[in-house]
Amino acid sequence: MAVMITDICINCAACIDECPVEAIVDEDENPTGEEIYYVYPDKCVECIGYHDVPACAEACPTEGCIVWAECVEGVPCREDIPEEWRKEHRPVIED
Repeated sequence: MAVMITDICINCAACIDECPVEAIVDEDENPTGEEIYYVYPDKCVECIGYHDVPACAEACPTEGCIVWAECVEGVPCREDIPEEWRKEHRPVIED
């Protein structure tokens, strides 16, 4: 996984249109059945080659909603993010 949307998601859709690889789906298509948006870990590229930071996190109005998650083998992952942050699911954007 690259980034993850947490259960504080308000389903506002700000993130969906920002994803350059269409890795985000709304609550109706969430494969976990949760009523929040979902990032497909095997599709998310953390906006590498598209933006300086994940665009979904910049667009999200809910502080701490989008967090770092562990990388998926074979999928681009930002090397400058410490593994500890990913394991702790630290917010991508911190104020």
